[in-house]
Amino acid sequence: MLQVWALEGIPEVRAGDDLVALIADAAGPTLEDGDILVVTSKVVSKSEGRFVIADDREDAITRETVRVVASRTSESGHVTRIVESRLGIIAAAAGVDASNTPHGTVLLLPDDPDASARALAAGLRERLGVRVGVIVSDTLGRAWREGQTDAAIGAGGVHVFEDLRGQTDAEGRPLVVTMPCVADELASAADLVKRKAAGRPVAVVRGRAELVGDLDLPGARSIVRPAERDMFHTGAAEAYAAGYAAGAASGAGR
Repeated sequence: MLQVWALEGIPEVRAGDDLVALIADAAGPTLEDGDILVVTSKVVSKSEGRFVIADDREDAITRETVRVVASRTSESGHVTRIVESRLGIIAAAAGVDASNTPHGTVLLLPDDPDASARALAAGLRERLGVRVGVIVSDTLGRAWREGQTDAAIGAGGVHVFEDLRGQTDAEGRPLVVTMPCVADELASAADLVKRKAAGRPVAVVRGRAELVGDLDLPGARSIVRPAERDMFHTGAAEAYAAGYAAGAASGAGR
């Protein structure tokens, strides 16, 4: 049976706070071997002091951007940029967050979410004496679907995939490509109990102990699809513009 619940009593996290201690105090003696903690990236970033001075959020987004995938301007003039950040994550605004931050600042994603997750998992294992895994989650949109869900951007001591390739289904047919991203599924499940504005940034998932493993397991960076296998590398309008420009250039010398 899968159980998911949010931890109560974690205070507002500030730069330099010991997040391991805050989570351990909130969890008390309730954690067991095989539990997985899903921690919102915002509190990880806050504890790591990932604030930057930026009166203009757009400037901070530009600095965090490696590649613009797509950009759209709404009727009101608001510009939305879907970009690849330095972490390899494709997301709106490169994960730069201006909500609940001191005036004149924005909050960046953790410098290395996998390292952050491993450090939290190691610290909680040592402090509480239980073998737990940690997922650092952030909210992402989805191509072709409205709305957002939480997904894993960091993982420590957790198998991020459940590889079923080579097994068979209930009818005996071979599974060729089936490889659920369980880290994303757990992050999304945890968000159902954390909620967005409830002040509960950490959830515990119990019932998938087989996913908890050594701290040197591949992290969430392994979820990011390599560029050579990316079938949707560029937004539709951007791809059209690039193709049009290439076609015009190729015919210019005729």
